Amino acid sequence: MRVALVHEYLNQYGGAERVLEILCEIFPDAPIYTLVYDEKATGGVFKDKEIHTSFIQKIPFSRKHHRAFPLLMPLAVEQFDLSYFDVVISNAHSFAKGIITKPHTRHISYCMTPTRFLWDDSHRYVGEFRYSWPVRKLLPLFLNYLRIWDKEAALRVDEFIANSNFVKTRIKKYYNRDATVIHPPVEADKYKISNKQDDYFLMVGRMVPYKKFDLAVKVFNAIEKPLKIVGDGPERKKLEKIARSTSSGQAGQNIEFLGLVSDYKMPEIYSKAQALIFPQEEDFGLVPLEAMASGRPVIAYRGGGALETIVEGKTGVFFDEQTEIDMVQAIGKFNYTEWDPVQIREHAKKFDKLVFKQKMVELLTK
Repeated sequence: MRVALVHEYLNQYGGAERVLEILCEIFPDAPIYTLVYDEKATGGVFKDKEIHTSFIQKIPFSRKHHRAFPLLMPLAVEQFDLSYFDVVISNAHSFAKGIITKPHTRHISYCMTPTRFLWDDSHRYVGEFRYSWPVRKLLPLFLNYLRIWDKEAALRVDEFIANSNFVKTRIKKYYNRDATVIHPPVEADKYKISNKQDDYFLMVGRMVPYKKFDLAVKVFNAIEKPLKIVGDGPERKKLEKIARSTSSGQAGQNIEFLGLVSDYKMPEIYSKAQALIFPQEEDFGLVPLEAMASGRPVIAYRGGGALETIVEGKTGVFFDEQTEIDMVQAIGKFNYTEWDPVQIREHAKKFDKLVFKQKMVELLTK
């Protein structure tokens, strides 16, 4: 069986890239087709793979500023020649599902999400990206064209796999397609339970507005508890400024920005934390599972994929609104709950990568 993998852009290493990495383990000979590729930005994880890039790769600065070329991406992805392959798996959250395949080729799309900036998040997308005034005025016209293309692209998929029931519902709403749910994998063996926790709480992720890092920074400024933040992103300077701006003038001393941290160091940081703070709505969210694989509970917003991975009172607590008072109350619930690290880790192991591999192989060999 000749298999190819398609991924939007390989210029970062996040949850989607972790899924792609494990797909590469299942299909070690499968080449990867992607719009742009940056070996350094992906930590060299895919350096030994056969990688085919689009013409966008040749545009100056495209590897760091790929978001500037959304109108070129449909054309670029349609130019991949996949006629040789029996099965093509697109690991998609936007354009990868738009590949064109031969009638004999089975196209399976592992859908991280229907294209958020075209559908339910389109208004926020226009507001958050710092385009000039003329571009912001014209952008809705371009988004309308891309919505039409995206809807048509979804018809090219033979079978959708959703990464969560939350995403399955969105696939049905926006594409009118059914999907099988296979949750993304956590590599549980990488993480261990620590015999002793330090007094800090933890946040992990890319610093962008929807992840609500600002909410947590404000709360931990107010309650003066230690918070470590792992990650980087366009919001970092803004968040550091918020951390320094409290009425006491002593701001930020309890909030530590660690920046990007290697996978080698992350297990210890997870295992020694009191709990993970997860205030955003994610399509799935691997970070809570990594914390739980380390035996640590999660304090999460009640929405999105977190509802499928966190068991309230057993592996974490929820808060209902993304407000400071609701988060403070959830931290209070956490403080008055007894946690069993072994039980928390055993729950996370239900999402282990071996389970993911087994389900993917079963689906492909039906």
